Amino acid sequence: MVHEPNNWGRFGPDDQRGTLNLLTPAVVLEALRSAVTGEVLSLAMPIRGATSSAAPTTVPHLRGRPLPQHFMSVDGGDYAAGVRPVGDGLRVADDALLVSHHGTTTHMDALCHMWTGDRLYNGHPAARVRSYGATRCGIEHVGGVVARGVLFDVPRRLGLDHLPADFRIPAGLLQEIATPRPGDVAVVRTGWPLVWQRSREEYWAGQPGLSAEAGAWLAARDVSAVACDNAAVGGLNEHQLADECAADDLHLILLHRHGVHLVEMLWLEELGAAGRTEFVFVAAPLRIEGGTGSPITPLAVL
Repeated sequence: MVHEPNNWGRFGPDDQRGTLNLLTPAVVLEALRSAVTGEVLSLAMPIRGATSSAAPTTVPHLRGRPLPQHFMSVDGGDYAAGVRPVGDGLRVADDALLVSHHGTTTHMDALCHMWTGDRLYNGHPAARVRSYGATRCGIEHVGGVVARGVLFDVPRRLGLDHLPADFRIPAGLLQEIATPRPGDVAVVRTGWPLVWQRSREEYWAGQPGLSAEAGAWLAARDVSAVACDNAAVGGLNEHQLADECAADDLHLILLHRHGVHLVEMLWLEELGAAGRTEFVFVAAPLRIEGGTGSPITPLAVL
């Protein structure tokens, strides 16, 4: 049973996009005014995949999640071994990439990714999430996201390189930094990816993140998405699980109840160093029909 308050029915009984509906042409045009210098920063972690090296393990990820795999179906070695060129000496390399994105790389969660009871966001039946994908609220409904991004650089506000593992960001601290407008993407920096460079065991020993009240505060301000550099937007304990009950779980508050898409595992160090609170946020997930999420490369246009 859904907890109140929520956005169920707000955008119509068939809605599958949630607060992305707030990104009207007028809102998008206003968001574009946030670009001043035209500098473009990537906010994505690299995807390193291989079948014969430790490359995937060198990028922050949650323990136990399937890591990216990168295969070459044809490469330079094949031609060296005698494979005939295509046509008049033409050679080509083809590859395939397998990515289980949740917990392993920069990605966006679809509204079908998490729920409680027997209903997805907006009351869609959870039984519509099948073995071949979700027939309701899949990632293909997102389209392109162009919005004003608002950076909440919490550790910088507190004079820290990164937040402690057990830190849960209160709403009042977000409010000290900025107040988002309807349709904005709230981008929250914890600095936690820096810990990976120091110690993988420390990275896995817990993660800082938003508190339940902070998530509810952002939802009440009609953000179109919440993006964070940690693995779950909310905090994680030493078992890589959230400690909150269902009523206070960040995924349920934002995805399930308010239809706010989540973007996780961003790289925000250059953006934080730029000292800009406002910018243009651009992202587009792969159009995976029925996908519970998708790898993305978010961009910040300064």
